[in-house]
Amino acid sequence: MVRGLVIVIMALDHVRDFVMLAASSDPMTDPMVGAGLFFTRWITHFCAPVFVFLAGVSAGLMAVRKTRPALGTFLLTRGVWLVFIEVVVLATLVTFSPFGIEQFGGRVVVVMQVIWAIGVSMIVLAGAQFLGRRACLVLGAAILLAHNLLDPVWPVTQGPTEAGPPLWVALHAQMGYVAGPFYLAFIYPVLPWIGVMLLGFAATPIWRDAPPVRDRRLLTYGVIAVAGFVVLRAAGIYGDPNPWQAQNDTLHTVLDFLNVTKYPPSLIFLLMTLGPAAVLCAYAERLPRVITQPFVTFGRVPFAFYVAHILVIHLLSMGLGVWQGFEARQFVTIFFFYPAGYGVNLAGVYALWLLVVLVLYPWCVWVGAIKQRRRDWWLSYV
Repeated sequence: MVRGLVIVIMALDHVRDFVMLAASSDPMTDPMVGAGLFFTRWITHFCAPVFVFLAGVSAGLMAVRKTRPALGTFLLTRGVWLVFIEVVVLATLVTFSPFGIEQFGGRVVVVMQVIWAIGVSMIVLAGAQFLGRRACLVLGAAILLAHNLLDPVWPVTQGPTEAGPPLWVALHAQMGYVAGPFYLAFIYPVLPWIGVMLLGFAATPIWRDAPPVRDRRLLTYGVIAVAGFVVLRAAGIYGDPNPWQAQNDTLHTVLDFLNVTKYPPSLIFLLMTLGPAAVLCAYAERLPRVITQPFVTFGRVPFAFYVAHILVIHLLSMGLGVWQGFEARQFVTIFFFYPAGYGVNLAGVYALWLLVVLVLYPWCVWVGAIKQRRRDWWLSYV
């Protein structure tokens, strides 16, 4: 249910990217942003950490019925498959231009996003799981607790549009990289995400406890994480390279306090997101089935939802653009380069998001039904 909830919320962020009037890649960089737009972006911060963490938990649950070599093989092939999907399929769906776009000098743009980060993390976990859960716990915790020590020494980039740094910089910073006719835009620096997946794998025993014990542990760890976020953020000593400051009014001071770093995800960012997610997991089974069941449907087939929702949103943005008087060819590119004057306001974003979710629900029901009644090996990759 929680996995389905976060992937539906993730779709909101992508709809905003593709259809919002005067879209910005990250409206939280605007110090005068309105609360509605801020929280529309902020709530989606929970998606990637929860999704990567639960991917680690799922791998750990597989370890109960698979040998370590079998699990390693599955995670390796699954990770390679996800990277392939990101590079070949999703990159094409984002741009609708598999042979290059004008704004990047005719190069083929490959946007390395969350599926890429999950794939690389699975490849690392394929080897790390041979060390055992305790070693994964230590390694994952060490990455999450210490990676912000790299902030003052890691090369500073201008983001995914800067193609100058060497490729290893993408471990902990956004950057671009030119490889022949391809332009690789690294949105998700992978090092902290590897730590999140290792920690999820190590936390699997929590989900094998009896429900009352499990829920108490999840609630305890969630509250500790939230308290850690508040204390570290207030102190401003360590854990995020973007310190908060008192603003002209209370609202914007609160917004600045919550505006922590996602690329790469800071320690404070992960405490802020994984803490409440653990609390939600503790209470998830107590929610009415009429609320949880639709999210369970999405959560059973997150990969199928993810791939399809990028296609649907891009087609929707193209249709909206034509309806507003633009030419369809103007939308065969990354949404950053959509024509001036195109788009809808925030209310329109929410309306189109609900439309996307409703359109994809039957698809997810169908894929989920196939996966329930059949045991073909390839279905575990869908």
